[in-house]
Amino acid sequence: MTSGTAAPILAGDLLDIDSLLTEEERAIRDTTRRFADDNIRPHIGRWFDEGTFPRELAVEFGNLGLLGMHLAGYECPGTNAMSYGLACMELEAADSGIRSFVSVQGSLAMYSIHRYGSQEQKLEWLPRMAAGRAIGCFGLTEPDFGSNPAGMRTTARRDGTDWILNGSKMWITNGGIADVAVVWARTDEGIRGFVVPTGTPGFSAVDVKRKLSMRASVTSELSFDDVRLPQEAMLPHAHGLSGPLGALNEARFGIVCGVVGAARDCIESAQRYALTRVQFDRPIAGFQLTQQKLADMTVELVKAQLLAVHLGRAKDAGTLTPTMISVGKLNNVREAIDIARTCRTILGGSGITTEYAPLRHANNLESVLTYEGTVEVHALSVGRALTGLNAFT
Repeated sequence: MTSGTAAPILAGDLLDIDSLLTEEERAIRDTTRRFADDNIRPHIGRWFDEGTFPRELAVEFGNLGLLGMHLAGYECPGTNAMSYGLACMELEAADSGIRSFVSVQGSLAMYSIHRYGSQEQKLEWLPRMAAGRAIGCFGLTEPDFGSNPAGMRTTARRDGTDWILNGSKMWITNGGIADVAVVWARTDEGIRGFVVPTGTPGFSAVDVKRKLSMRASVTSELSFDDVRLPQEAMLPHAHGLSGPLGALNEARFGIVCGVVGAARDCIESAQRYALTRVQFDRPIAGFQLTQQKLADMTVELVKAQLLAVHLGRAKDAGTLTPTMISVGKLNNVREAIDIARTCRTILGGSGITTEYAPLRHANNLESVLTYEGTVEVHALSVGRALTGLNAFT
């Protein structure tokens, strides 16, 4: 076989995924990519080091139409699901924590109000949240109940025409900077959701410090000490666990797409490094073992890209099922974290600093691997679909 040289193809372009997208979808993706390149990438290493998230990004995301972008009405952008997925790819190519902010704002907090809320709740919150002038969070997970939300201990009891909320929530993205929290609690009527302004007496949020993952993201514990809410705070159209689980499926689609961006960024970072890093008088990209790593990772990347596009089209067609979401979340996050770790090996010692993205992505993906459904939970969801038998308990 003859040797030769050719212009390298970026990993994300190998299968010409662009040909599967509409002109509008590509334009939204490219606009988001430019914003990330200009406004996030130059600073993300420092934000990660310092463990900070710049709150002012919310308004900039709102100006770009990234908040609640796949929701219609109430000053929301109303794009299709595929466009939202592509935006998530570009945001997570910069950092998972940044994408997580947008996902929680739009697919958890805003979606819950949009799907289950009253007209008054929608008019009060959605326009401000779409503009980034109000930040939302989603309170479901508790210190002792994550994968089993049916065991939640947070309660809401009636007191005349009001509700009294007590309990706590843990690992809540955006909690410490939120203006409003969508909180799920056990009542005499079953699981119900409440729209809780964070300035309500008895509400408090304490940020989680000393994180090794998702450092450019706010993660908090929420506490409710006799928080008095009017009857109008309840989400009228959410009954039981179907409410929060429906919102989680919305957010999981963003994860399925977003982690593809993180994986792509890792491979392209390793590509660039391998083409310039010289060992034994030639770039390490010219060694067979390096090319084996790049080839294997890129094959998994393009399969994840195709899966994300397929699920996006299914979501827009109204045929997306929870099992399909589980397949996407299980596969794409698992492959993305393996890609990030392998890319770090190509970078060698240079890969342990925030100057290069793969180890930062790998650390972030450790959280993505377990939040909104662990690997095990999604595997059992797929197993249940294949066998008809529930192996969760």
